[in-house]
Amino acid sequence: MDSIWIRGGNKLNGEIPISGAKNAALTLMPCALLTEDKLTLTNLPRLADVDTFGHLLNQLGVSTSVAGVKKGEFGRRMTLHAGELASTVAPYDMVRRMRASVLVLGPMLARAGEATVSLPGGCAIGDRPIDLHLKVLESMGAEIELAAGYVKATAPKGRLSGGDYSFPVVSVGATENALMAAVLASGRTQLFNAAREPEIVDLCNLLVAMGAKISGIGSAHLIIDGVEGLHGTTYEVMPDRIEAGSYACAAGITGGSISLIGARPDDMCATLNALAQAGLMIEFHDRGIKVSADGKLRPLALSTAPFPGFATDMQAQFMAMLCMAQGQSYLEETIFENRYMHVPELRRMSASVDIHGRSAIVHGVDGLTGASVMATDLRASMSLVLAGLAAEGETEVLRVYHLDRGYERLEEKLSAVGATIERRSSG
Repeated sequence: MDSIWIRGGNKLNGEIPISGAKNAALTLMPCALLTEDKLTLTNLPRLADVDTFGHLLNQLGVSTSVAGVKKGEFGRRMTLHAGELASTVAPYDMVRRMRASVLVLGPMLARAGEATVSLPGGCAIGDRPIDLHLKVLESMGAEIELAAGYVKATAPKGRLSGGDYSFPVVSVGATENALMAAVLASGRTQLFNAAREPEIVDLCNLLVAMGAKISGIGSAHLIIDGVEGLHGTTYEVMPDRIEAGSYACAAGITGGSISLIGARPDDMCATLNALAQAGLMIEFHDRGIKVSADGKLRPLALSTAPFPGFATDMQAQFMAMLCMAQGQSYLEETIFENRYMHVPELRRMSASVDIHGRSAIVHGVDGLTGASVMATDLRASMSLVLAGLAAEGETEVLRVYHLDRGYERLEEKLSAVGATIERRSSG
């Protein structure tokens, strides 16, 4: 099994190209199910999760073809074609590998009038039920049956109808499923308290490019007027704001300076504000964002929240960086209840972190020390890499398949800015 080996202590300086967003890609790919035409996505990141989702779509009858990529280039161009659906069943064997697989539910139901999807798997970061996905589909007339670990959804008349639904809590995935279902429904659908993440905006923009009618894009009130059919298009996946934030933390924890090429400031306001409060210098230029650390990091008080708040997907990386701050930092995790699994591993590297329920107190230390550590989920993995970049001595991060789910060619990007890092195989 592969591991990531790091010798810490290098200041990172240079440029890192930001790949297409994983969370956007996994939302855009199932849109191929909504049309008989071809959908081409560009800037698609080369990640294990993207490949897994592609295999799931293949089982449903979607053909996928990838254009060749030149050496040194990032991102891919994939054409997806669902001329005719071969199946409306997403089996457990595929869905258990990745929670995002549940996003085939809405588009299959919209196009075929039925969908059977296994209850999902994914990162072990707490209970993430799909009840809101099902309730919003029911508001559009879907009939839902749960049996033997599967969700079976049907549209009694073969087509969903418009409906109004107010989310009791903000849910990114449920908003995405609802959007893809509503665009082919008869009549108007209104979604209240909808998620506003940039990836939701990216999904809306793609659907509009395919012929959907959506208003209120970027707000918590989305209005979708159903159409008879959608057409194909070519669309570029947005840059990954979480990857950009992660590499910004790499600059902070190593005292370096990194230009995040292609990063979009408007998608990262909460992250950039937190970096600035921690003492980093943020500069905007025509190619992206430059993040520089000059002097000791300052402690922070952060609480995760739905967009435009501080992203839960950035909590672990900031915790690693704040281990090197002067003073105590306070973190509160409000989205998922089990997202501090990286803490015991950080402690193995001499970090000082106290956990109290959903709150964490990070006591800044003078330095971290290298150790063998084990990744537990995608963002926890990155926090351990960040700690390793700053630690004295050698760090080995095990279970790197988590990293491969969300960071395209991590070692190559970090090596290019001065990190001593490599992937090693145990056999």
